[in-house]
Amino acid sequence: MSNISASKKTMEESRLLKAFENGDFQPVRSRRMRVRELKQAAQATLKDRRLNIRLSAPVLAGLRARAAEEGLPYQTLIASVLHKFVTGRLVDRGSKVSRSASGRR
Repeated sequence: MSNISASKKTMEESRLLKAFENGDFQPVRSRRMRVRELKQAAQATLKDRRLNIRLSAPVLAGLRARAAEEGLPYQTLIASVLHKFVTGRLVDRGSKVSRSASGRR
């Protein structure tokens, strides 16, 4: 059992500890390959360029509000949206007009 008192553990820590104690974690097959995968993922998240952009006050307020809902800093949200756009993973769920009906925006 755990040495950490229940009052000092967060819900996430409690969930992870329970999963560990139940044997839910599996060792990786190749540690070297897993380390390489993790390094590549970390490298992909490095920010090496700066961008200055002017936005209207309502757009910026909307971004800040949406970021607050998601529990993210607004600049992180903006970077995430742009990343999803360039990788083709941005999904427009709020559009009421389909692309074919609007003549391909």
